[in-house]
Amino acid sequence: MPTFLRHVLLPFLGFLLFTASAVSQTEAPTGQEPTGSDPQPGYEAIADILEDEAARNALIAELRRLAAGEASSAAPEAQDVSLARQIADVTSNAAEGVVTQISAAYDRIRDLNSISSQRMANLARAAFDLGIVIVVVIGILWLARMLASSVYQRVSNWVLAPGGPNPWLKRSLAAFGCSLLDLVTVAIGWVVGYAVALFVLGNETGRMDASQSLFINAFLVIETAKVVVRLFFATRYEGLRLLPVKGEDAAYWNTWLTRLTTFVGYGILVVVQIVNINLGTALGSAVAAFVYGVALILAIVLIRQNREPVRARLETMAGRSWVGFAGILLGTLARIWHIIMIAYVSLLALLLLIEPDTALSFMVAATVQTVVAITAGILLSTLIDKAIAYGIRLKPEMRARFPMLEERLNAFVPTTLKVVRIAIALVVAAIVLDAWQVFDFFAWLSSDRGLQVIGTMVTIAFVLAAAFAIWLIVSSWIEYRLNRDTDCMVAASRARQHTLLAIFRNAFTIALVVMALMITLSELGLDIGPLLAGAGVLGLAIGFGAQKLVQDVITGVFIQLENAMYTGDVVTAGDITGVVEKLTVRSVGIRDLSGTYHLIPFSSVDTVSNFMRGFSYHVGEYGVAYRENIDEVIEVMQQAFEELRANPEYANSIIDDLEVHGVTEFADSSVNLRIRIKTLPGQQWAVGRAYNAIIKKHFDAAGIEIPFPHVTLYFGEDKKGSAPAAPIKIIQPLSTDVDGSTNDAGPKRPRRAKPSKRKPSQSAQDGQPDIPSEDEL
Repeated sequence: MPTFLRHVLLPFLGFLLFTASAVSQTEAPTGQEPTGSDPQPGYEAIADILEDEAARNALIAELRRLAAGEASSAAPEAQDVSLARQIADVTSNAAEGVVTQISAAYDRIRDLNSISSQRMANLARAAFDLGIVIVVVIGILWLARMLASSVYQRVSNWVLAPGGPNPWLKRSLAAFGCSLLDLVTVAIGWVVGYAVALFVLGNETGRMDASQSLFINAFLVIETAKVVVRLFFATRYEGLRLLPVKGEDAAYWNTWLTRLTTFVGYGILVVVQIVNINLGTALGSAVAAFVYGVALILAIVLIRQNREPVRARLETMAGRSWVGFAGILLGTLARIWHIIMIAYVSLLALLLLIEPDTALSFMVAATVQTVVAITAGILLSTLIDKAIAYGIRLKPEMRARFPMLEERLNAFVPTTLKVVRIAIALVVAAIVLDAWQVFDFFAWLSSDRGLQVIGTMVTIAFVLAAAFAIWLIVSSWIEYRLNRDTDCMVAASRARQHTLLAIFRNAFTIALVVMALMITLSELGLDIGPLLAGAGVLGLAIGFGAQKLVQDVITGVFIQLENAMYTGDVVTAGDITGVVEKLTVRSVGIRDLSGTYHLIPFSSVDTVSNFMRGFSYHVGEYGVAYRENIDEVIEVMQQAFEELRANPEYANSIIDDLEVHGVTEFADSSVNLRIRIKTLPGQQWAVGRAYNAIIKKHFDAAGIEIPFPHVTLYFGEDKKGSAPAAPIKIIQPLSTDVDGSTNDAGPKRPRRAKPSKRKPSQSAQDGQPDIPSEDEL
């Protein structure tokens, strides 16, 4: 920070300090006329006209006629004057004024030879008296400071000594206290100077010369400014230096600022005013131009000397800045700061020459307004950058209810804040332009056009903010609905609700965006009637061209609203049976038993058969021989069911007792009996396969025959109608019945292929739906 003050802020403040001393006008004081100036011509003629009533009335009529003609001819021109024309007029008037001043100064210098010897003697006497006052005032000031130097040294040593109160507090108290003492020494010199001018050098009426009064007042202003400089850059007393800068830096800036303040202050407040009083304002303006020109050259040299150090310091600060906007601003300022400062001091010097009466007040007001606007803009932008970097943090319970709310806010708020930052930059730029009278921002704000533009911007901002708030509320409600039912909903139901609510959210978002866009365009003055008509025609064309798509979407919405299928269900849709893998609003993806994936549009789905709603049944139909006892068969089937239910692998899948429907059919070679087992959805196939395996084992153990087709062998006949006997010989051993007896009644019947006793698939064991075979369905 000390280096930055040295290289950036202090040149600017120093130049303001020494230019602020130019507070008096360059014209002669009231009641005093420039010596040697000629009386203005025409006064006698004007007096004669005013005394004559007829001439006076004629003059008034002529003036009114000229005023009316000038107003009528100038009014249209004033309305159509462009900025370029205004700049050209100002430039030409300034150039003409400079030429006039130079010419008048040259004439005045040429007329100096005509000054009388008495006038020269009076000037020499006044200069001698002024010299006496200067010597006395400076001597008294030097003596007073010599007496106070011991106090300064002691206070400085006290500040530098370790211990005591806070170091910054000690330094501040010591610096301001010694500055007050320094002001007292200046006041002593000012009072002594007035006493000498009035009572020693004054005339018999007790009045001092104007030049002496100018010097004494200038002395008070300039030495007070030097006290302020010493407050920040005390050279001899390190403890009284308010800024923590090095001794060499303090000496550098103290020397430069003191010299510039002395040169410009005494030059403008004393020398120029004395020349105006004694030699005329034209020559005084020339002397003022010389003073300002030298001060401008010194200021430019000072800026050029510190160009690279300031640039390096600003670039270092830009690299360390964690706020993006501040880093960009400092980086840009590092490259062009010297150009801005040179332009500023050049404009100040030029205005002081052209408009000496109003230039200083204008520059001070414009500078203060510019600094305040830029400072406020930087502070607001810094706060916005910090808010963007910090983001929005919701409470844990709020994040649990609305998981995406924080992310959405952190995605939208930074963009909004960046737009606000751009608006702040535009307002700051407008205020700066208004300060330098390039653009009358505040007058534009109060105009009808300005109010209309501001009102439009506010309305658009409100519409966009309201649209975002509504969208955020709807999206958060959808998330809350899904998140609230997470524990009590199955995964398939969550998927269905997610699909439907996502469709609703997308449709609502599109409608909301279209409405907000239309309102925004309407506020901007665009006629949205043709847009609405075009959108209607386009929607109609899209509707005719995408009838199938619309049918898919509508059918899909109703299918999902009616809970026809979930992801993971085994369904039959569009003559395809398989597991639902993907479910959208337009189509359903099904993978069948062979692994083939089918994508079926909802418009081609007339019926949906869902095998996994609430509960399922394994329906088994078993055939036994006609010779078997039906009650015995039913008892064996019940025993097989009890064994199945005792198996822990399938016990949780069975939710009711065995249902025996009895004999359902007398078939060609069997009596068919049907049973039904109620299971959890999707477990009917695994339970059925396990029950088939167990019942086969029980039927074999009980000797219950499961019929099979019988084959009769016929060897044909000859032409006489007789058939030879078939020599059949049984060569395999006799079979043993279940009870151990030997059966040789004839050849054994062929064995049927034993049913596979494979274990249920892994999906059935894991509780997931198993794709049934065509026979099982």
